[in-house]
Order: sequence, then structure tokens, then C-alpha cells
Amino acid sequence: QHDPRHLTPAAVFPSSEYRYREYSALTDERIGEALASLDADVVVGTRPGLNVHLALQAPARTVRVGQEHLTLDNHPPRLRRALRRVYPRLDAITPVTEADTAAYRRKMRLPGVRVQALPNSVPAPTLPPADGRERVVVAAGRLVPMKRFDVLIEAFAAVATAYPDWKLRIYGRGEEQERLRALIERLGLYNNVFLMGAVTPMEAEWVKGSIGAATSDFEPFGMTIVEAMRCGLPVVSTDCPYGPGEIITPGDDGRLVPVGAPDALAGALLDLVGDDELRRRMGRNALENSRRYAPASVVAEAEQLFEELLAARGGDRPARGTDHALVSGGYAARDTMLVAAGSVVRTVRKARR
Repeated sequence: QHDPRHLTPAAVFPSSEYRYREYSALTDERIGEALASLDADVVVGTRPGLNVHLALQAPARTVRVGQEHLTLDNHPPRLRRALRRVYPRLDAITPVTEADTAAYRRKMRLPGVRVQALPNSVPAPTLPPADGRERVVVAAGRLVPMKRFDVLIEAFAAVATAYPDWKLRIYGRGEEQERLRALIERLGLYNNVFLMGAVTPMEAEWVKGSIGAATSDFEPFGMTIVEAMRCGLPVVSTDCPYGPGEIITPGDDGRLVPVGAPDALAGALLDLVGDDELRRRMGRNALENSRRYAPASVVAEAEQLFEELLAARGGDRPARGTDHALVSGGYAARDTMLVAAGSVVRTVRKARR
């Protein structure tokens, strides 16, 4: 932090990227040096700015994969233009949903760049799954306007009226906390709806519930939905862009309702609250269906993608030594650009020996 180069604005990391202020001429230099020294076959960037570094500074022999954890449309136009200029130098882009993958293919014009969805992974909980007997609905996330916990609280008023022994627990913290607390008081739900604060890890709280709820206006993926399902909870969610509709199979392991529609949300919750067998069956299906997001499954998809990208490059180069992760001496270290970390790189190399 005392290096004068850290006071000079970054030139490689794009100025339109959300975290530009954390980067500098020093991080430009350190990331470039680390990339130039790479001995890996595959290197993966973890956010748009680092993907730009990857496109411009990674060795030509290295397969370059840029992850997209938000969505293309979520980026400001100036950042999209910057990415469009350099992303043709990547080998692949991996959005987390098929919907965003389609947007990239349609809008970015990246001939020769493979665009393939690669979802986030959620490990199996270490606790036994929920059994559907607890009279509790669980929701989790930052208490911010986009998550629309106000809609969930309004919808739960109908549940509390019909089933006063049911509770709603909302986990998280954020700017909306006092407004949500006031809404709970105004609706007289102080015996039924509880703001629980932030808890990590959440699995011990998911398994205390019988239904998960997600009410966002927008979700690049929907990690809390998968977390709840991995713990055996059916999930009632808004059918918002982009993730919920790809995670939940309506009527099988959860329900999808329109965005910003408390009456529809209340109806879906009441269907599950009022039918013990339906709720438990959906919970069992959620547990089974969510196994596709297990780390082993997602890593297998990544390994196959990397193998195919290497093959497309004529990838039978000999292994070149020890795997190592890229670590920057600047602020970028907090984002850690992965060198297709450890086990994946070793698997790729082993297959070619």
C-alpha cells in the first residue's frame, strides 16, 4: 500500500468495472508479471476486470477462461463495450445460467470464443436434511431492496392468518432492516416473522425449516435457493431473471410465482403449508434434484470443458511442472484469479501423460 504505483490509476483493469478503485498501476504490473510466469495449461478469471487482464496478459499458450458471476445485462454499457473489445482473445466465457449464456451469444459477437454455462456449486450439508415437520419458512440474503423481503412479509400475513403457528425467519443484514422491522410491526406479525441477523454457515438454519422462500426482483444465479434445496427444502421463488427458473422445477421441488406479486406468493406458500405430504414430497425431490449442483458434478463439467478447449488448441503439450495459484501483491489478491486451481489442472495434465 506504500508503493507510489498504488496511487496511480490502473490502465489494464477497466475503469468501468465496479471495483476499479481497488486496483492501480501496481496491481496492473503485479498481475501481469504473475500471468507471464504461469506454468498452467488453463487459467480462469473470476470477475470482468480480471478477465480483461487474462485476455491481454496471459501467455498465448494458455487456455484462458473468463467467468461471469453477474450477468451481461447487469454490466454498465461502458463496461460491456470494454469487454467486447478484449473478450475475443479469451478461449471461453462461462456464465452461471443458460439465460445469460444466450444473452452473451446474442449480444457480444465473440466468434471463436466458446460460451458455455457453468453453474455455481453448493456442497452437501453436514447435517441431516429437513424432514418437513417444522412449521417454519426460511429466507436468507442481504436486506436490500432488490431482494424484496417486504413482498415476502406481506405475503406471509396471509399464512399467519390461516396458520398462526407457522413462523417466517429471515436471515441477513442490510440497509432495509429497520424498514422491514417497521413493516412487521405495522402488519402485527411480530409473533410470526423474525429478522434473525446474519448467520454463517446457514445450513443449520435451513434444516430447521420446512419451506425455503426467495422473492428477488433479480438473481444472477440463486445460491440461497440451491442451499435450501440441498438441505431438503422445497423453495417458493419469484420467477425473476435469471436463475430461479433454471433451478426450480415447478410442482416437483418448488413453486415459481410472478415478481412483486404478494398474493401469488401467499397462495404458493399456503399450498405447501396446508399439505404435509406435498411439502415433504417436494422436499425429497429438492434434495435429489439439487445434487446436480454438488461440487463434484460442477467440477466434472469444468474438467470436460477444459479438456475440450485444450483439444481445440491441439492440446497435447507436455506437462510443464508444478501447479500454482496466481496471487497478486496488490488488492487484487482478494479476488484471486485461479489457475484452474490444483486438482483441475492436475486432472487435465494426467489425462495427457
